[in-house]
Amino acid sequence: MYKIETFSHNLLDWFHNNKRSMPWRETNDPYKIWLSEVMLQQTQVVTVKGYYNRFIERFPTMTSLVAADEDEVLKYWEGLGYYSRVRNFQAGVREVQEQYGGVVPKDGDAFLSLKGVGPYTRGAVMSIAYNLKYPAVDGNVYRVFSRLDDDATDIAKSTARKHFEAKVMAVMPDAAGDFNEALMELGATVCTPKNPICMLCPVQDHCEAFAEGTVLQRPVKVKKLKRKSYRYKVLLIVNDQGELLIVQRPTSGLLGGMWQFPVVDEEASLADIEELLHMNLYQEAELFHTVTHKFTHLDWLLDVYLYRTTDSATGDYHFIAREEKENYTFPVSMTKIYEHYLKTGS
Repeated sequence: MYKIETFSHNLLDWFHNNKRSMPWRETNDPYKIWLSEVMLQQTQVVTVKGYYNRFIERFPTMTSLVAADEDEVLKYWEGLGYYSRVRNFQAGVREVQEQYGGVVPKDGDAFLSLKGVGPYTRGAVMSIAYNLKYPAVDGNVYRVFSRLDDDATDIAKSTARKHFEAKVMAVMPDAAGDFNEALMELGATVCTPKNPICMLCPVQDHCEAFAEGTVLQRPVKVKKLKRKSYRYKVLLIVNDQGELLIVQRPTSGLLGGMWQFPVVDEEASLADIEELLHMNLYQEAELFHTVTHKFTHLDWLLDVYLYRTTDSATGDYHFIAREEKENYTFPVSMTKIYEHYLKTGS
């Protein structure tokens, strides 16, 4: 077991001298800190910085975000992925405006009840913005404490969070926010998954895995089942004006509410597609392009087919000119298809 009396001191001293410069570390505004934590979920810091600055420039306050149309908010998130994060964030901010007079509540349970807020986000925002003692256990913290105690607990189990939250709370000093940030910083820059820099670790003397030579075996995470792959046809349909046919995805579910080129089952025939779209199509080539897009839990294999038509769009489908594309929020996979289309000069 690491030495509780010196552990936090060593860690905080290292953090204050080595922490990376980040825009969300220059504010105590809980709204901005909350935003940064939402953006940082499953996204690298280097990517988030630019998005964070642009988002804050456009939506500097909770009031400005609540007043914005969802389509515009999604546009400022475009490229970050996992779009339910920003939908939930806007909904949570709206709840703060309506229920708490526009002030992020300092009560941890009240904050946890907001849309999209989980235990990690609560811990991060409550501790960093208000210096309240809440644990913020993410992948970095799992890894750090698994190594400190040479702990073989399977972090994929549902009980792991409570187990590691208790470890964090047992050594948390009064400087709760700095402590949580220091743990995450240590995991991100020194106690890394594959090539940890143990010789530069400020808490190496406390680390049982280092002493036992088991650093690379921690944390333990039982592998999940094999990822699933789904193959679809993407229909790039161009009319006489050079406009492209698009349709909006359902508001719930994967990539909810975003726009895309029509997507059909890989087995759909030309007759099936014409019946679905109520238009006559003329196929340009056997296969125009292919794109693979990886989500957290599954893969999309997209075969793109290029068609021409002289018919008008019906139902939920409509044509847009190339210059109108920026007015719509497209998933990364569809943007890749669009960019390939532009390069071919079709």
